[in-house]
Amino acid sequence: MTRRVAVLMGGLSAEREVSLNSGQQCATALREAGYAVEEIDVTADINALLAALEPAPDVAFNALHGRYGEDGCIQGLLNLLRVPYTHSGVLASALAMDKFAARTIFSAQDIGIADAVVATRMDVEAGDVMPPPYVIKPINEGSSVGVHIVLKGDDRPQLDDLPDTTRQLLVERYIPGRELTVAVMGAASEKARPLAVTELRPVSGFYNYEAKYTKGKTEHLIPAPVSSEVYDRAMNWAAAAHQALGCRGVSRSDLRYDDDNKELVMLEVNTQPGMTQLSLVPEQAAHTGIAFTELVDWLVETAQCD
Repeated sequence: MTRRVAVLMGGLSAEREVSLNSGQQCATALREAGYAVEEIDVTADINALLAALEPAPDVAFNALHGRYGEDGCIQGLLNLLRVPYTHSGVLASALAMDKFAARTIFSAQDIGIADAVVATRMDVEAGDVMPPPYVIKPINEGSSVGVHIVLKGDDRPQLDDLPDTTRQLLVERYIPGRELTVAVMGAASEKARPLAVTELRPVSGFYNYEAKYTKGKTEHLIPAPVSSEVYDRAMNWAAAAHQALGCRGVSRSDLRYDDDNKELVMLEVNTQPGMTQLSLVPEQAAHTGIAFTELVDWLVETAQCD
């Protein structure tokens, strides 16, 4: 009998459009793999979502990004419904989404992190909460939404682009240099497998929302042109972070490397990374010989509840 997969996409976060794109491309690939696929645009209407999940599908493919889809909320609902789902469970999702909580886990694993403090918007707008240069980011958003870099001599940032739901900010020492990312595959019963290290070079500015999702705005260098020592350390840290947080399915770790000071730091782990055929995780999977259809098929076959 053909297995039924419900692809959850859209959602309520600032990453809604990215999620719709991920979901649609994953749905297409799953149909090619032979599944019976239903695409569900998730909104704030929980009754509508429950109705769409009746009768229960064999698997829910979680293509949601950002708050409510990546922070353990949808995972908790699917646990209650006993519908196996792709990617990480409640605890891993919640820990990874809270950037300060995740840093505690990284530090315990001897994974390098930059100095940081938690502050409110009022704190940040009142003056420097740490010596510049530093980075301001919402504590629980993704895709560089609301991120500001403050360099020495800069005026106080205007934070008008912060999502309305932002309550706390992470203010982190700015690490100059290279933007690196590592995709990791690992089911709950498997040892985490880092795929590759990619260096991301924006054409201009920093690796913000526009640079991430506009074709031609960022050059992807895979494998990243760094020393074998830095390459291996980035791979090992990504795998260690995936396992320490309790992630499953795929995750993507974002890091920075400062060539001048030979400093590598972990920024965050994304438990619901972009899943279009042009996204970083599928790109690294392809680099190792895993086709996009094979990748989404593996995610469905390893889906589970907590």
